[in-house]
Amino acid sequence: MTYTPRAVAGMLGIAPTTLRTWDQRYGLGPSVRTDGGHRRYEEADIEVLRRMVALTAQGVAASAAAVLARKQPVAPPSGLRTPIDSAEALTAQRGFLAAAKRLDEPAMADLAAKLLVAHGVVAAWDEVFVPALVELGELVAASGQGVEIEHLASGCVLHALRGIPRTSSPGPLSALLSCAPDEQHWLPLEALGAALSEQDRRWGNLGARVPAEALCDAVARLCPQVVLIWAHRQDLALRVPLEDLGTRSGAVIAVAGSGWDGVALPSFVHRPQSLAEAVGLVVDRQ
Repeated sequence: MTYTPRAVAGMLGIAPTTLRTWDQRYGLGPSVRTDGGHRRYEEADIEVLRRMVALTAQGVAASAAAVLARKQPVAPPSGLRTPIDSAEALTAQRGFLAAAKRLDEPAMADLAAKLLVAHGVVAAWDEVFVPALVELGELVAASGQGVEIEHLASGCVLHALRGIPRTSSPGPLSALLSCAPDEQHWLPLEALGAALSEQDRRWGNLGARVPAEALCDAVARLCPQVVLIWAHRQDLALRVPLEDLGTRSGAVIAVAGSGWDGVALPSFVHRPQSLAEAVGLVVDRQ
């Protein structure tokens, strides 16, 4: 399938004149020309241009960006993760935010997937995804606009996290993850699940708005080693039946999220303060 220059410019959120300039100056043109001499872009051409857009949005000079855009990113060997320094994290944040504000879903998805491959879930989540999503949330709160940007960005992060393969190894359920009753913010649970998949641990996620009785029933049926409940507001956290979970199951009970600030927790309840700490809590059980 091929695309006209106008269609490609619309897809990338740039002016047709910019597309023409990049073709003339840097050779980032179409692979196909019709018998009448009309330019037509293939998917591979568009992927190069997406990288060009992302790089220039990060402040890279156009001439240098053109060289980098032509280079197909190479993933590190499976299982190898490299640290992400502050400069690289800031560059990735800016690139992700720029793509989000353009509503460029493919660019966000591509960047998110590459971050996970190169640096792993914990580093990508802490250093890039959370700061970027927080900034978008603050933008919506301040202006009352941009909800579509925030939702699309969250969806791209979710899609990338779900691309981490789950373990096929048999064994007990390492962790059961759940939101508090009427809690709808469950993306952090998906991040924890993806990080556990990297550690070859089996996990389940009950998702958003889990009634107290349903949570207790699921714990009794699945017998997980760790149960972790997420809440971002205190009124939601207070509806979680922690005492019942503690007496009716042999699982380690943990809570996470800002909703637990100021809540008096039973002595048996753990409260990890970071994604890495939550992963360690589960991994240390085996």
